[in-house]
Amino acid sequence: MLILLPPSEGKADAGTGRRLDPSRLSLPELTGAREEVLTALVALCAGPDEAAARAALGLSEGQRGELRRNARLREAATAPAGRIYTGVLYEALDLATLPPAAERAARRSVLISSGLWGAVRLTDRIPPYRCPVGARLPGVGALSAYWRRALAPAIVTAAGAGPVLDLRSGAYAATWTPRGELAARTVTVRVLHERTVDGVPSRAVVSHFNKATKGRLVRDLLTAGVRPRTADALVGALRDLKYTVEEQPVAAGRPRQLDVVVTEL
Repeated sequence: MLILLPPSEGKADAGTGRRLDPSRLSLPELTGAREEVLTALVALCAGPDEAAARAALGLSEGQRGELRRNARLREAATAPAGRIYTGVLYEALDLATLPPAAERAARRSVLISSGLWGAVRLTDRIPPYRCPVGARLPGVGALSAYWRRALAPAIVTAAGAGPVLDLRSGAYAATWTPRGELAARTVTVRVLHERTVDGVPSRAVVSHFNKATKGRLVRDLLTAGVRPRTADALVGALRDLKYTVEEQPVAAGRPRQLDVVVTEL
């Protein structure tokens, strides 16, 4: 099973180990693309036009420190990506407390989307950075379109013959869309909050807590030792873990869409 996660805006303050070496990251077929994006990002952030750099990355004036950090990425200390990302999803996943077998499974199965790196594994050593996939970099253009051209072969290879659990947010999901037979093996998840308002049951899509639910869902799959070989087996595993799962009708050639319904956030 391949699990696709979004990155988080929240990141560790600094790495703790050796300097960045893009050639040592997993998915080596992405090395050239990563170098191109990294070079463009560093040049933009080290350049004289701070206002243009902040606008390209969606930063406020108070976030100019992010530009200085990006400008030094090639010399920055690194840490495993699983420690760099610190947002809500990763807090709920809580990689540091996974049992050993679950941690090994996470290293094998999880890929994290990234506007800068395309995708990385939990063990890939990267520095903290700021580069949303919605950014447009000089010489590279819109990152969503850039990675849409570059990512497909790497993810198809990583998926192998098993199911794909795609938990990426919309902006990152746009960088790779499964096609054909692989689409039938891909499962996407939407989180709905079910509650009663004035005696009337209602459901609403959640955003912030959507991330926490997805983090717990991945943790539960990993700690249960689930190793589904098909999309049907993956859906069954979620139900076995007591998740309320409703499958939505989809057109042929599109990923399967699940609603995970929660009553507590």
